Amino acid sequence: MTKPLTYADAGVDIDKADRLVERIKKIANRTSRSGVISEIGGFGGMFSLNIASMENPVLVSSTDGVGTKLKIAFMMEKHDTIGIDLVAMCANDIIVQGTKPLFFLDYLSMGKLENNIATDVITGIGEGCRHAGCALIGGETAEMPGFYQDNEYDLAGFIVGIVENSKIIDGSEIRVGDQLIGIASSGLHSNGYSLVRKICFEILKMKIDTYVPEFGQTLGETLLTPTRIYSETIQSVIKDLSIFGLAHITGGGMTDNIVRVIPESCCIVLEKNSWDVPPVFTYLKEAGNISEHEMMRTFNNGIGMVAVVREESTQEILDRLLAMKEQVFIIGKVAERKASTERVQWV
Repeated sequence: MTKPLTYADAGVDIDKADRLVERIKKIANRTSRSGVISEIGGFGGMFSLNIASMENPVLVSSTDGVGTKLKIAFMMEKHDTIGIDLVAMCANDIIVQGTKPLFFLDYLSMGKLENNIATDVITGIGEGCRHAGCALIGGETAEMPGFYQDNEYDLAGFIVGIVENSKIIDGSEIRVGDQLIGIASSGLHSNGYSLVRKICFEILKMKIDTYVPEFGQTLGETLLTPTRIYSETIQSVIKDLSIFGLAHITGGGMTDNIVRVIPESCCIVLEKNSWDVPPVFTYLKEAGNISEHEMMRTFNNGIGMVAVVREESTQEILDRLLAMKEQVFIIGKVAERKASTERVQWV
């Protein structure tokens, strides 16, 4: 007689997934904040909005992943920081509108559920949520046999925040003469990794544990450096100082992202050599023979967030950021754009 089959025989272990949920509950509890009214394990995460002090609240949401940076985590067999990247990519996209993050959900998919790896990933997500000031209130862990290589997985994140309608930062009040303040990144963040991997592993034939003197650490350690989360920094500044535009320097690099918040009647003038470029970018540029234009549209080149501010308030905002131990630079200004003028100019 044929043995009765179970879901586990097909590669999906429900009991193992249930044990993982218990681990996730502990991680999520450490991210709890006011408004959370549900626990991990329910069909849906619940969050109660306290909007008594707001006149016209607006919810802002975003979803993102970390791209092929995942490959570096696989190669390093280190999974406890990639979750920080996941939260960062989502949180940084909504804080540019002046939004305060509220809650986060994640999607983790693996071919075979490895609880230790999954726990490390979600531990990183919890750490990222604490940095962003939001709660991890739910998610999905999917076991998909035959879909991924052993010990590999995919990640997606979903975030929701809130902002007063009258305080939305949308760039509409940006004017000629406004200054561009660049806030330093922690390195590559989570963009450009397909090009990075081509240069390092295909062209240079490097190993993940190769020590690179220019970096002061191994290649893998540099490439896996977590993405900065700017939520606390931006919220502190806009509490009593005015920022008229914010750009997250993500996919599209410096050139494509700043102009997303600049009025069509304006252009930006960026000053070459006005900020410190981390060694990893110089190394990649030289090793890959990458043009300056390609570098600026692929990588953040050391600037993770750009704030557009009035010239008269620039120093006060710089002082505030420096007091928070941020590394900041005046990297350019907003100028009038004539019909034939490119939206990005360099001087």
